[in-house]
Amino acid sequence: QVQLAESGGGSVQAGGSLRLSCAVSRSISIARYCMGWFRQTPGKEREGVATSYIPGGRTYITDSVEGRFTISQDNAKNTLYLQMNSLKPEDTAMYYCAADPWSCPRRAPTPDSFVYWGQGTQVTVSS
Repeated sequence: QVQLAESGGGSVQAGGSLRLSCAVSRSISIARYCMGWFRQTPGKEREGVATSYIPGGRTYITDSVEGRFTISQDNAKNTLYLQMNSLKPEDTAMYYCAADPWSCPRRAPTPDSFVYWGQGTQVTVSS
């Protein structure tokens, strides 16, 4: 069974930093998958934040967080990370980790093609 577990969320002041982690069960190897971070606020659609696709040698970062967020992964630990710096109140959301076993978009990802999902971790940024 494939399981993803996010951690590292919390409450932080504007300008602060958080590092989110996504621990993935070893039934899959994240080095072979399209890995993504999404976020969602009440009443809004789930938004793609970043992807990492090692087989294709590429990453994607959405414009609104470029220069502040960095996606990375530790394949030995089978763990995906999202380093978030210079946080803004508009970054407040539930953040989800996801995996796509078959493909990876070259632009902003949509949730539809991602098969495996974590339970989410809440990030709250106060002004």
